[in-house]
Amino acid sequence: QVQLVESGGGLVQPGGSLRLSCAASESGVSFDGTRWYRQAPGKQRELVALLSTGGYINYADSVKGRFIISRDNAKNAVYLQMNNLNAEDTAVYYCAADRVFSNHRVFTDVWGQGTQVTVSS
Repeated sequence: QVQLVESGGGLVQPGGSLRLSCAASESGVSFDGTRWYRQAPGKQRELVALLSTGGYINYADSVKGRFIISRDNAKNAVYLQMNNLNAEDTAVYYCAADRVFSNHRVFTDVWGQGTQVTVSS
């Protein structure tokens, strides 16, 4: 089963930045319709940013102006640049793709395992 793999999480001080990456677990796999979610302890999973197949981008109000979602087609990866982080951004961040293409097969709604982001002084 093809999965997405997130990386780039960690501990950062308030006001700092992190860049999360999302890539497929196998080579030769592509995906589109990517979304970044986050889930903080005791809270529901929240959609943070999305980059549609057609290039439409949208952000949660809580991260607008601070987070940027982007895609590198050459590396087949999607990124979430997070700036001016604060304690409320502490959560596990997940990427998900509407479609993953592998060996002439299409998988839908594929998720990663998540990466922890902790904002603390």
